[in-house]
Amino acid sequence: MEKLDHIKSHLATLSQIGENEKNGFINLVSRYLSGEAQQIEWSKIQTPTDEVVVPYDTLAPLSDDPAETKKLLDKLVVLKLNGGLGTTMGCTGPKSVIEVRNGFTFLDLIVQQIENLNKKYGCNVPLVLMNSFNTHDDTLKIVDKYANSNIQIHTFNQSQYPRLVAEDFTPFPCKGQPGKDGWYPPGHGDVFPALMNSGKLATFLSQDKEYAFVANSDNLGAIVDLSILILVSNEFNFLVVTHAHTPTQESQSLTGALEILNHLVKNKNEYCMEVTPKTLADVKGGTLISYEGKVQLLEIAQVPDAHVNEFKSIEKFKIFNTNNLWLNLNAVKRLVEADALKMEIIPNPKEVEGTKVLQLETAAGAAIRFFDHAIGINVPRSRFLPVKATSDLLLVQSDLYTLVDGFVSRNSARANPENPSIELGPEFKKVSNFLSRFKTIPSIINLDSLTVTGDVWFGAGIVLKGKVKIAAKPGEKLEIPDGIVIENKEINGPGDLSS
Repeated sequence: MEKLDHIKSHLATLSQIGENEKNGFINLVSRYLSGEAQQIEWSKIQTPTDEVVVPYDTLAPLSDDPAETKKLLDKLVVLKLNGGLGTTMGCTGPKSVIEVRNGFTFLDLIVQQIENLNKKYGCNVPLVLMNSFNTHDDTLKIVDKYANSNIQIHTFNQSQYPRLVAEDFTPFPCKGQPGKDGWYPPGHGDVFPALMNSGKLATFLSQDKEYAFVANSDNLGAIVDLSILILVSNEFNFLVVTHAHTPTQESQSLTGALEILNHLVKNKNEYCMEVTPKTLADVKGGTLISYEGKVQLLEIAQVPDAHVNEFKSIEKFKIFNTNNLWLNLNAVKRLVEADALKMEIIPNPKEVEGTKVLQLETAAGAAIRFFDHAIGINVPRSRFLPVKATSDLLLVQSDLYTLVDGFVSRNSARANPENPSIELGPEFKKVSNFLSRFKTIPSIINLDSLTVTGDVWFGAGIVLKGKVKIAAKPGEKLEIPDGIVIENKEINGPGDLSS
């Protein structure tokens, strides 16, 4: 194929990446150019049964024997996807070093959680960070601060692939863009070959590690669940977990985490995906389906236009992927060596300094269909607490949550099981601006929704209840005074604060 030969000839001139990465990139481009894409026949889609997507409440209880729990945890590594930058929230460096609560960063909380596990059970669960070339150097400097902690920390890099110039498919670094802008990390689906190519997979297998719990570093709810580990270690090879109830305390969260781990080990599951009930905020999230006798992930990009609204329905497709995954490490080794993980390719067109480029990516969740006997678990919403924007930061910094030993848990004082919806204007987009506009984070235990637009500044000790809208008039500064209680109100100026 002419395009492929053209790419190969240019790729050979690039010294920034090794043969493994070059081969992986050529493999990905070759599949893309061949038009390899699985067409979903809508009529064949079936709703997964409880055997395929296991209700979380049915997981086996933990053994009362701490020695059994230690034995289970000693088979585990925790792998956090740490390739993203904090640029969308106005921060430089890895997103995992943004402070999220009480001065602690995502990474601080992750380390505290695993330290707590290791101390409580006398086990040795290591933390593994998959970095990208964007986050690698900064992460290595940051990891030094945990040198005296009760936890082994490993790092490795996911692959570095050249962006392709859309016009002629020339690798971007060969067209005068040798810097970072010429390259991209190819999505978290790369975790499987990158773990293998880094040598870390062989290291962990030699240490008798059998399972990895993989999650996004910005998901504060993604803690180790022993119940799932017990499940996957029994009879199935790939597990999807769905959470249908919500633990309220740190101890329940930890017990639940151990139950998941327990389930994985008992059932010999090779892969487990946690899913959780979909709300109107999650309608674009990938869902699990049964398709031609296998469980697989269905993403909105795969849905024919005529069925997009049906896909977004929370009546038909009731669950979505949290990207909390549990992997059998021996299965990963087997499938990577056989080059069997042919996940759906996600074309991601971008424009860099006026040049239209293409990057080809894959998602880790799409690998589910390649592992034998795949199932899921429907987990509580508490295991999905991502921080993608400052509106999420407001939630987790408020009295809606508590922090104990690195675990962020919902405050049981809130009666409504749903979190309030928060919409903050562009003035609050950057973390630094967000923090400067609040003297202290308001109480939102009894808040249903908050919309803030314009140049608004919050005092200390404010209480927000019900549905609140605050909008500063263009060109005017609106200060919300200390100690005020605002309930079911629309504030458009100082006059509305006293009425």
